Amino acid sequence: MAALKLVCALVLCMLVVEPIATTAITCGDVTSKVAGCLSYLQNGGNVPKACCDGIRSLNMMARTTPDRQTVCGCLQTAAKAVKIKGNLAETLPAKCSVNIPYKISTSTNCKK
Repeated sequence: MAALKLVCALVLCMLVVEPIATTAITCGDVTSKVAGCLSYLQNGGNVPKACCDGIRSLNMMARTTPDRQTVCGCLQTAAKAVKIKGNLAETLPAKCSVNIPYKISTSTNCKK
């Protein structure tokens, strides 16, 4: 009986210590999260709630440096493809009350 308890305790410890598997963020993920921002980034006006919700969600997904670098690069690629107003992109995190550790700009060095 004591051996069974020990085995159960060891299995429980392995489950607790086992790292949670995560998947890498893709540009598709980024695009879907910021889709609600497109009209604002092209035309200005009020920032839609869906935009800020997407920015918050994206920020929560990008916890590691490689994830943040991927998001940064995807945002740059998307910004160039759809011709947004750069000044609106730069102010978006503040307007959504989200702290992003880099400036959203086509000139940002995403490798840092």
